Amino acid sequence: MDKVFIIAEAGVNHNGNIDTAKKMIDVAYEAGVDAIKFQSFKASKLVSENAKKAEYQLKTTNSQESQYQMLKGLEIDYTQHVELKRFCEQRGITFLSSPCDVESVDMLNTLGMEIYKIPSGEITNFPLLKKIGSLKKKVILSTGMCTLSDIEGALTVLAKSGTENITVLHCNTEYPTPFKDVNLSAMITIKNAFKVEVGYSDHTNGIEIPIAAVAMGARVIEKHFTLDKSMVGPDHKASLSPDELRKMVISIRNVELAIGNGIKKPSESEYKNLDIVRKSIVANCNIKKGEIFTETNITTKRPGTGISPMHWENVLGQRAIKDFKKDELIII
Repeated sequence: MDKVFIIAEAGVNHNGNIDTAKKMIDVAYEAGVDAIKFQSFKASKLVSENAKKAEYQLKTTNSQESQYQMLKGLEIDYTQHVELKRFCEQRGITFLSSPCDVESVDMLNTLGMEIYKIPSGEITNFPLLKKIGSLKKKVILSTGMCTLSDIEGALTVLAKSGTENITVLHCNTEYPTPFKDVNLSAMITIKNAFKVEVGYSDHTNGIEIPIAAVAMGARVIEKHFTLDKSMVGPDHKASLSPDELRKMVISIRNVELAIGNGIKKPSESEYKNLDIVRKSIVANCNIKKGEIFTETNITTKRPGTGISPMHWENVLGQRAIKDFKKDELIII
Protein backbone atom coordinates (compact mmCIF):
# COMPACT_ATOMS: atom_id res chain seq x y z
CA MET A 1 0.00 0.00 0.00
CA ASP A 2 1.25 3.49 -0.86
CA LYS A 3 2.01 5.67 2.14
CA VAL A 4 -0.43 8.33 3.29
CA PHE A 5 0.04 11.54 1.28
CA ILE A 6 0.55 14.35 3.80
CA ILE A 7 -0.10 17.91 2.65
CA ALA A 8 1.15 20.80 4.75
CA GLU A 9 -1.34 23.58 4.03
CA ALA A 10 0.52 26.89 3.85
CA GLY A 11 -2.60 28.50 2.43
CA VAL A 12 -2.27 32.25 2.87
CA ASN A 13 -0.15 32.03 6.01
CA HIS A 14 2.75 33.52 4.07
CA ASN A 15 0.88 36.84 4.37
CA GLY A 16 1.76 37.69 0.78
CA ASN A 17 5.51 37.59 1.49
CA ILE A 18 7.63 35.38 -0.78
CA ASP A 19 10.43 35.02 1.79
CA THR A 20 7.93 33.85 4.41
CA ALA A 21 6.56 31.36 1.87
CA LYS A 22 10.06 29.97 1.29
CA LYS A 23 10.63 29.61 5.03
CA MET A 24 7.38 27.65 5.15
CA ILE A 25 8.64 25.35 2.41
CA ASP A 26 11.78 24.72 4.45
CA VAL A 27 9.71 23.92 7.55
CA ALA A 28 7.41 21.59 5.61
CA TYR A 29 10.36 19.77 4.05
CA GLU A 30 12.07 19.35 7.41
CA ALA A 31 8.84 18.04 8.95
CA GLY A 32 8.79 15.25 6.37
CA VAL A 33 5.52 16.01 4.58
CA ASP A 34 4.95 15.00 0.98
CA ALA A 35 3.63 18.31 -0.31
CA ILE A 36 3.09 21.93 0.63
CA LYS A 37 -0.01 23.67 -0.66
CA PHE A 38 -0.66 27.34 -1.32
CA GLN A 39 -3.75 29.10 -2.70
CA SER A 40 -3.93 30.66 -6.16
CA PHE A 41 -6.43 33.45 -6.69
CA LYS A 42 -7.03 36.99 -7.76
CA ALA A 43 -9.08 38.75 -5.12
CA SER A 44 -11.04 40.52 -7.85
CA LYS A 45 -12.05 37.12 -9.29
CA LEU A 46 -12.76 35.53 -5.91
CA VAL A 47 -14.95 37.98 -3.99
CA SER A 48 -16.98 41.08 -4.60
CA GLU A 49 -15.64 44.23 -3.01
CA ASN A 50 -18.40 44.33 -0.41
CA ALA A 51 -18.26 40.64 0.60
CA LYS A 52 -18.29 40.12 4.36
CA LYS A 53 -15.63 38.20 6.25
CA ALA A 54 -16.31 34.91 7.97
CA GLU A 55 -16.76 35.07 11.74
CA TYR A 56 -13.34 33.54 12.41
CA GLN A 57 -11.72 36.03 10.00
CA LEU A 58 -13.21 38.94 11.91
CA LYS A 59 -11.55 37.61 15.07
CA THR A 60 -8.09 37.16 13.53
CA THR A 61 -7.76 40.15 11.16
CA ASN A 62 -8.60 43.85 10.95
CA SER A 63 -12.37 43.93 11.40
CA GLN A 64 -12.58 47.23 9.52
CA GLU A 65 -11.34 45.84 6.21
CA SER A 66 -13.49 43.87 3.79
CA GLN A 67 -12.82 40.27 2.75
CA TYR A 68 -11.66 41.64 -0.60
CA GLN A 69 -9.13 43.96 1.04
CA MET A 70 -7.85 41.14 3.22
CA LEU A 71 -7.43 38.73 0.31
CA LYS A 72 -5.87 41.37 -1.94
CA GLY A 73 -2.92 41.52 0.42
CA LEU A 74 -2.54 37.72 0.38
CA GLU A 75 -2.21 37.21 -3.38
CA ILE A 76 0.90 35.71 -4.93
CA ASP A 77 1.48 36.45 -8.61
CA TYR A 78 2.63 34.21 -11.45
CA THR A 79 6.32 35.03 -11.03
CA GLN A 80 6.12 34.16 -7.34
CA HIS A 81 4.36 30.89 -8.17
CA VAL A 82 7.21 29.98 -10.52
CA GLU A 83 9.76 30.87 -7.84
CA LEU A 84 8.00 28.84 -5.15
CA LYS A 85 7.55 25.80 -7.37
CA ARG A 86 11.23 25.89 -8.31
CA PHE A 87 12.19 26.23 -4.64
CA CYS A 88 10.04 23.19 -3.79
CA GLU A 89 11.73 21.17 -6.54
CA GLN A 90 15.13 22.10 -5.15
CA ARG A 91 14.04 20.96 -1.70
CA GLY A 92 12.44 17.74 -2.95
CA ILE A 93 8.89 18.47 -1.87
CA THR A 94 5.77 18.60 -4.07
CA PHE A 95 4.37 22.06 -4.81
CA LEU A 96 0.57 22.27 -4.76
CA SER A 97 -1.87 25.14 -4.91
CA SER A 98 -5.65 25.40 -4.82
CA PRO A 99 -6.99 27.45 -7.74
CA CYS A 100 -10.05 29.56 -6.90
CA ASP A 101 -10.86 30.77 -10.41
CA VAL A 102 -10.52 29.50 -13.98
CA GLU A 103 -7.65 31.88 -14.76
CA SER A 104 -5.68 30.42 -11.84
CA VAL A 105 -6.28 26.91 -13.21
CA ASP A 106 -4.73 27.99 -16.50
CA MET A 107 -1.82 29.60 -14.69
CA LEU A 108 -1.11 26.45 -12.65
CA ASN A 109 -1.40 24.34 -15.79
CA THR A 110 1.42 26.33 -17.39
CA LEU A 111 3.52 25.38 -14.35
CA GLY A 112 2.98 21.69 -15.11
CA MET A 113 0.79 20.87 -12.12
CA GLU A 114 -0.03 17.16 -11.90
CA ILE A 115 -2.36 17.32 -8.89
CA TYR A 116 -5.20 19.81 -8.53
CA LYS A 117 -6.60 20.44 -5.06
CA ILE A 118 -10.16 21.80 -5.13
CA PRO A 119 -11.07 23.65 -1.92
CA SER A 120 -14.42 23.24 -0.20
CA GLY A 121 -15.62 26.66 -1.27
CA GLU A 122 -15.34 25.74 -4.95
CA ILE A 123 -17.21 22.43 -4.90
CA THR A 124 -20.29 24.03 -6.49
CA ASN A 125 -18.28 26.15 -8.95
CA PHE A 126 -19.29 24.39 -12.18
CA PRO A 127 -16.97 26.33 -14.54
CA LEU A 128 -13.98 25.66 -12.29
CA LEU A 129 -14.82 21.96 -11.89
CA LYS A 130 -15.31 21.55 -15.63
CA LYS A 131 -12.00 23.29 -16.39
CA ILE A 132 -10.03 21.17 -13.92
CA GLY A 133 -11.77 18.00 -15.07
CA SER A 134 -10.81 18.70 -18.68
CA LEU A 135 -7.11 18.58 -17.73
CA LYS A 136 -7.44 14.88 -16.83
CA LYS A 137 -5.06 15.23 -13.88
CA LYS A 138 -5.29 13.76 -10.38
CA VAL A 139 -7.79 15.69 -8.27
CA ILE A 140 -8.08 16.03 -4.48
CA LEU A 141 -11.50 17.36 -3.55
CA SER A 142 -12.35 18.89 -0.16
CA THR A 143 -15.95 18.62 1.00
CA GLY A 144 -16.46 21.05 3.86
CA MET A 145 -20.08 22.27 4.23
CA CYS A 146 -21.21 19.50 1.85
CA THR A 147 -23.99 16.97 1.66
CA LEU A 148 -23.57 13.70 -0.24
CA SER A 149 -25.63 15.31 -3.01
CA ASP A 150 -23.10 18.18 -3.29
CA ILE A 151 -20.25 15.69 -3.53
CA GLU A 152 -22.06 13.62 -6.13
CA GLY A 153 -22.64 16.72 -8.24
CA ALA A 154 -18.97 17.70 -8.19
CA LEU A 155 -17.80 14.16 -8.95
CA THR A 156 -20.21 13.97 -11.87
CA VAL A 157 -18.92 17.22 -13.39
CA LEU A 158 -15.30 16.15 -12.98
CA ALA A 159 -15.92 12.70 -14.45
CA LYS A 160 -17.92 13.97 -17.42
CA SER A 161 -15.14 16.48 -18.11
CA GLY A 162 -12.54 13.73 -18.24
CA THR A 163 -11.12 13.21 -14.75
CA GLU A 164 -11.60 9.98 -12.83
CA ASN A 165 -8.56 9.90 -10.53
CA ILE A 166 -10.19 11.65 -7.59
CA THR A 167 -9.56 11.50 -3.85
CA VAL A 168 -12.32 12.98 -1.70
CA LEU A 169 -11.41 14.65 1.59
CA HIS A 170 -13.88 14.87 4.43
CA CYS A 171 -13.62 18.35 5.93
CA ASN A 172 -15.23 20.87 8.27
CA THR A 173 -14.57 24.51 7.39
CA GLU A 174 -14.91 26.07 10.84
CA TYR A 175 -11.56 27.46 12.07
CA PRO A 176 -10.88 25.85 14.48
CA THR A 177 -13.35 22.98 14.16
CA PRO A 178 -14.94 21.88 17.47
CA PHE A 179 -14.21 18.21 18.08
CA LYS A 180 -17.94 17.48 18.36
CA ASP A 181 -18.40 18.70 14.77
CA VAL A 182 -15.59 16.68 13.15
CA ASN A 183 -17.73 13.60 12.36
CA LEU A 184 -14.86 11.45 11.09
CA SER A 185 -17.30 8.65 10.39
CA ALA A 186 -18.55 10.71 7.43
CA MET A 187 -15.25 9.93 5.70
CA ILE A 188 -16.25 6.26 5.67
CA THR A 189 -19.73 7.21 4.45
CA ILE A 190 -18.15 9.05 1.51
CA LYS A 191 -15.91 6.09 0.71
CA ASN A 192 -18.81 3.64 0.70
CA ALA A 193 -21.18 5.94 -1.18
CA PHE A 194 -18.87 6.78 -4.09
CA LYS A 195 -16.27 3.97 -4.04
CA VAL A 196 -13.44 6.51 -4.02
CA GLU A 197 -10.19 6.89 -2.17
CA VAL A 198 -10.75 9.17 0.82
CA GLY A 199 -8.81 11.44 3.12
CA TYR A 200 -9.28 14.21 5.62
CA SER A 201 -8.59 17.95 5.63
CA ASP A 202 -8.32 19.07 9.24
CA HIS A 203 -9.04 22.38 10.93
CA THR A 204 -9.15 21.25 14.57
CA ASN A 205 -6.65 22.38 17.18
CA GLY A 206 -3.90 19.85 17.74
CA ILE A 207 -2.86 16.72 15.86
CA GLU A 208 -5.06 13.95 17.30
CA ILE A 209 -7.83 14.03 14.70
CA PRO A 210 -5.72 13.65 11.52
CA ILE A 211 -3.91 10.76 13.23
CA ALA A 212 -7.27 9.16 14.02
CA ALA A 213 -8.33 9.70 10.40
CA VAL A 214 -5.32 7.73 9.18
CA ALA A 215 -6.24 4.89 11.55
CA MET A 216 -9.71 4.93 9.95
CA GLY A 217 -8.34 4.67 6.43
CA ALA A 218 -7.52 8.20 5.24
CA ARG A 219 -5.06 8.09 2.34
CA VAL A 220 -4.51 11.85 2.20
CA ILE A 221 -4.14 14.25 5.13
CA GLU A 222 -4.14 18.02 4.82
CA LYS A 223 -3.37 20.32 7.75
CA HIS A 224 -2.72 24.06 8.04
CA PHE A 225 0.57 25.18 9.54
CA THR A 226 2.28 28.48 10.25
CA LEU A 227 5.68 29.77 11.21
CA ASP A 228 4.15 31.55 14.21
CA LYS A 229 0.59 31.35 15.54
CA SER A 230 0.80 34.93 16.77
CA MET A 231 1.23 36.36 13.26
CA VAL A 232 -1.56 38.55 11.88
CA GLY A 233 -3.78 36.77 9.37
CA PRO A 234 -6.99 34.75 9.11
CA ASP A 235 -5.63 31.22 9.58
CA HIS A 236 -2.56 31.41 11.83
CA LYS A 237 -4.30 30.71 15.14
CA ALA A 238 -5.96 27.54 13.82
CA SER A 239 -2.69 26.24 12.31
CA LEU A 240 0.04 23.96 13.61
CA SER A 241 3.39 25.29 14.75
CA PRO A 242 6.47 23.85 12.99
CA ASP A 243 7.10 21.51 15.92
CA GLU A 244 3.49 20.33 15.94
CA LEU A 245 3.66 19.66 12.20
CA ARG A 246 6.75 17.52 12.67
CA LYS A 247 5.10 15.57 15.50
CA MET A 248 1.99 15.00 13.40
CA VAL A 249 4.03 13.55 10.54
CA ILE A 250 5.95 11.22 12.88
CA SER A 251 2.70 10.07 14.50
CA ILE A 252 0.99 9.44 11.15
CA ARG A 253 3.93 7.39 9.90
CA ASN A 254 3.87 5.34 13.13
CA VAL A 255 0.13 4.71 12.84
CA GLU A 256 0.60 3.82 9.19
CA LEU A 257 3.11 1.12 10.13
CA ALA A 258 0.81 -0.12 12.89
CA ILE A 259 -2.19 -0.60 10.58
CA GLY A 260 -0.47 -3.54 8.86
CA ASN A 261 -1.95 -5.96 6.33
CA GLY A 262 -4.88 -7.29 8.35
CA ILE A 263 -3.63 -10.90 8.44
CA LYS A 264 -3.92 -12.18 12.02
CA LYS A 265 -0.85 -14.24 12.84
CA PRO A 266 2.15 -13.92 15.17
CA SER A 267 4.42 -11.13 14.03
CA GLU A 268 8.09 -11.71 13.36
CA SER A 269 9.00 -9.81 16.53
CA GLU A 270 6.74 -11.86 18.82
CA TYR A 271 7.49 -15.39 17.65
CA LYS A 272 10.28 -15.59 20.20
CA ASN A 273 7.74 -15.05 23.00
CA LEU A 274 5.45 -17.94 22.08
CA ASP A 275 7.16 -20.68 24.12
CA ILE A 276 7.99 -18.30 26.96
CA VAL A 277 4.49 -17.04 27.73
CA ARG A 278 2.30 -20.00 26.70
CA LYS A 279 1.87 -23.05 28.91
CA SER A 280 2.33 -26.81 28.71
CA ILE A 281 0.86 -29.71 30.64
CA VAL A 282 3.25 -30.54 33.51
CA ALA A 283 3.31 -32.77 36.57
CA ASN A 284 1.65 -31.13 39.57
CA CYS A 285 3.55 -33.53 41.86
CA ASN A 286 5.84 -36.51 41.54
CA ILE A 287 4.11 -39.14 39.40
CA LYS A 288 5.07 -42.82 39.25
CA LYS A 289 5.17 -44.79 36.01
CA GLY A 290 1.78 -46.37 35.38
CA GLU A 291 -0.21 -43.82 37.39
CA ILE A 292 -3.30 -42.36 35.72
CA PHE A 293 -3.21 -38.65 34.87
CA THR A 294 -5.93 -36.82 36.81
CA GLU A 295 -7.11 -33.27 37.44
CA THR A 296 -5.08 -33.45 40.63
CA ASN A 297 -1.67 -34.71 39.54
CA ILE A 298 -1.23 -32.63 36.39
CA THR A 299 -1.51 -28.88 35.81
CA THR A 300 -0.47 -26.20 33.31
CA LYS A 301 2.62 -24.03 33.60
CA ARG A 302 5.10 -22.18 31.44
CA PRO A 303 7.04 -22.73 29.19
CA GLY A 304 4.98 -23.75 26.19
CA THR A 305 7.46 -26.28 24.82
CA GLY A 306 5.46 -29.38 25.78
CA ILE A 307 1.92 -30.63 25.20
CA SER A 308 -0.50 -27.74 24.77
CA PRO A 309 -3.21 -27.41 27.45
CA MET A 310 -5.68 -27.51 24.56
CA HIS A 311 -5.05 -31.31 24.65
CA TRP A 312 -5.93 -31.48 28.36
CA GLU A 313 -8.85 -33.86 27.97
CA ASN A 314 -6.80 -36.17 25.74
CA VAL A 315 -4.17 -36.50 28.47
CA LEU A 316 -6.59 -37.11 31.35
CA GLY A 317 -7.10 -40.83 32.00
CA GLN A 318 -3.90 -41.95 30.28
CA ARG A 319 -1.17 -43.74 32.22
CA ALA A 320 2.29 -42.27 32.80
CA ILE A 321 4.84 -43.96 30.55
CA LYS A 322 7.62 -43.10 33.02
CA ASP A 323 8.28 -41.43 36.33
CA PHE A 324 7.69 -37.65 36.30
CA LYS A 325 9.04 -35.16 38.79
CA LYS A 326 6.98 -32.12 39.83
CA ASP A 327 6.94 -29.45 37.06
CA GLU A 328 8.35 -31.88 34.49
CA LEU A 329 6.73 -31.67 31.05
CA ILE A 330 4.27 -34.48 30.52
CA ILE A 331 4.79 -36.73 27.51
CA ILE A 332 2.47 -39.46 26.36
